[in-house]
Order: sequence, then C-alpha cells, then structure tokens
Amino acid sequence: MSELSAIIFDLDGVLTDTAELHYRAWKRIAIEEDIPFDRERNRRLRGVPREESLRRLLDGRTISEERFRALLARKNALYVAMIATLSPRDVMPGAMHVVRSLRRSGFRLAIASASRNARQVVDRLGIATWFDAIADGASVAASKPAPNLFLYAAALLNVPPEACAVIEDAAAGLEAARRAAMRTVAFGPDVADEPADAHLRSFTSIDLAHWLGAIRYGVGAAPTVA
Repeated sequence: MSELSAIIFDLDGVLTDTAELHYRAWKRIAIEEDIPFDRERNRRLRGVPREESLRRLLDGRTISEERFRALLARKNALYVAMIATLSPRDVMPGAMHVVRSLRRSGFRLAIASASRNARQVVDRLGIATWFDAIADGASVAASKPAPNLFLYAAALLNVPPEACAVIEDAAAGLEAARRAAMRTVAFGPDVADEPADAHLRSFTSIDLAHWLGAIRYGVGAAPTVA
C-alpha cells in the first residue's frame, strides 16, 4: 500500500454546514410540490448531484422534462441565495487547525465536491488558499458515487489514488472513495455506522497523530476518533 500523502475533503457537511442549506432548499421544493420530505429522506440526497437528488425526491413521480429542469433551477436559486450569506465564520469549528496541521506535515490537500456551486462557497468561506486543488460538480461527467471526482482530484494533486484519504459525511461519497481505491474517513453522525477506515465525529477534538496513524493502515483499521 502506498504511503499516505494526500487528504481530499468533501465540502458540504465537512468544511462547512452547507448540507443544512441544501436540506432547506429541497424542503422548500418538497412543500411546493406537496411531496413528503423530512431529514431522514434527505439523507438519501446527500453527496449526490442535483439531478439525481431531484429524482430521489420525486420518488417515481412522473413530470415533464421542462418541469424537471424548472425545479432544478428553482432549487439552485434557493440554495445560491442562502450561500450568499456565508462568511469565514461558517467554516466548521476546528477545520482550520486540522488543515494547517496537515499542511505542516507535508500533505497535499484538495476539495472534491459534487456541487457546481463549490467554488462560490469556497470563496465565501475564504478557504481557497488552504488547498492545492479544487474539484467540483463541473469537473467530471459522472459524480459520486462514481469514483471520477476523487480520481480527478488526485490527478490534480499529482498523487496516486491509493496514497489518498477522503473525508466524507455522505454514504455516496464514501462509496465513491472506496471505488477510487482511496482510504476513507467517515465524518459526522450521519455516517457513524458506515464502513470506513476511520470515523471522525468533528474537527474540534482530534488527536491528529493518532488519527493519521489510524488511516495509514488502510481498510480494516476502522477506529473511532473523537
């Protein structure tokens, strides 16, 4: 197994809580369309592209292509209005310390987000200079759970996939990382039961040396880190 040399971060729900903004936007669409929707149903939408999220929201309901596109545009407009209020204060607690520590340790760092609005979010948060590369929903044709986005990010970093670890808060993202032959870190409570090389509850209470040691060993380590 290659020596771990790069960390790839998901954006929504990992570096900032824009996952909550996505939920609010989809909730508004569901109310307008009279579709049952709650946080449990929202878990099926996390980490997947907008088109697939809408298909899952519709849950078999048939609508015209024109209406489908209109709903996509409506959801995006709602979300863009929300992210316009983001600022550096909305970075996840502890994330800056972890990123700086990783950089000092010599790791290459990237963001890989399925969102086409990722770069706008990154700019609003003021974190672009933290990372060596950014891959977003416009970077590849097939997004999570396909491995393409993470493979693209690894290529931008000039690091082989097997030398990368991915920090993800969604099952689809963890699946994509596994399919890319990368090590996996399940972040947050929603993926506490998902298979991963390590589990991380938050960035605020983390023994970085222990955490890195856990994920260096690859599949099967599966420790839980505070």
